[in-house]
Amino acid sequence: MSLRITPDADAEDLRAVVRDFLTRRTEPSADPDRGWDPDVWRRFAGELGLVGLDVPEELGGAGASFREVAVIAEELGRRPVRLPWFSTAVLGVGVLLALDGTDDLRRELLADLVEGGRTATFAHREDHDAWDPDRVRTRAEGDDDHGWRLTGTKLQVVEGATADLLFVVAAMEGEPAVFAVDGDAEGLVRTPLRALDPNRQLADVLLDGTPARRVGHPGDARYAVERVLDRGRAALACEQTGGAMAAMELSVDHARQRVQFGRPIATFQAVKHRCADMAVRVEAARSASGWAAAALADAPPEVPAAVATAALVCGEAYGWVAAETVQVHGGIGFTWEHVAHLHVRRAASSAALLGTAGADALLAAIGI
Repeated sequence: MSLRITPDADAEDLRAVVRDFLTRRTEPSADPDRGWDPDVWRRFAGELGLVGLDVPEELGGAGASFREVAVIAEELGRRPVRLPWFSTAVLGVGVLLALDGTDDLRRELLADLVEGGRTATFAHREDHDAWDPDRVRTRAEGDDDHGWRLTGTKLQVVEGATADLLFVVAAMEGEPAVFAVDGDAEGLVRTPLRALDPNRQLADVLLDGTPARRVGHPGDARYAVERVLDRGRAALACEQTGGAMAAMELSVDHARQRVQFGRPIATFQAVKHRCADMAVRVEAARSASGWAAAALADAPPEVPAAVATAALVCGEAYGWVAAETVQVHGGIGFTWEHVAHLHVRRAASSAALLGTAGADALLAAIGI
């Protein structure tokens, strides 16, 4: 099957709108205690409609595809600011899209997220190993008639301390299931972590008999979690591509403007080689992340290989380009005032955020 990897004209128009909004209304921060601006989020999510891009129109979304989601991820990678878009539009909405059924609860929750009225996140991680549906230790007790209560701990939940809604994976009669937990529910303790990336906050979540509502049909969770993780890894790859592009552009612009020994440092062979190597890695990342986005949009059988490839290529490219950007900038690149260190931090934290697939996952996906 031939996939369209390059975004079309409408997607590029969307990119221009998002880039303009982020440039005018947001600022990257080195302060780990700084939160996101609710007014900016309402405009970003609600007025621009950037949470429900690939939600079907009959469920209140724009009815676009993951290609459009990928465009937003790239632009947020270029400008690493703190907004709960990844946790809400990629993970939260992804959970509801992956679960079967058109029940009233699913529609209600989707409507809240798409309109920007609530934020969401996904809590599945219980240790540092890969997701294993047979090793879920968080327990669900109760039933649909009298309500469910969850007990357990989830680690490194993206925006876990601020999300209005948490989708939690818990074991129900030996099988994993997905439950919706309100952010103000009793027995829910959320502990913010001092994360490496100040613009993407993480939290550990403790559930102690916390009331919850089951979402989806029994038996859906195994497939749904895998699909959400693929969606998250693909979005991260697109974000990493955008970050690598931005870091490369910072380097090139600085090399053109910085004068040493009477001429721009861009004329020095060592600097030119660094920038050329950045361009090669950025193009590789663009190809890999574009394949992942296109596969999620049009070719589900290709998703495992495409996502694993993108996770490997884009993660490596962003980490390398971000580190080289610091070197090209010299002394200023090591300061808190310059954005270069924020790209280094984002690259390092994103590489392990969802247990991102590496070489082993890639080989497994392509059957080697």
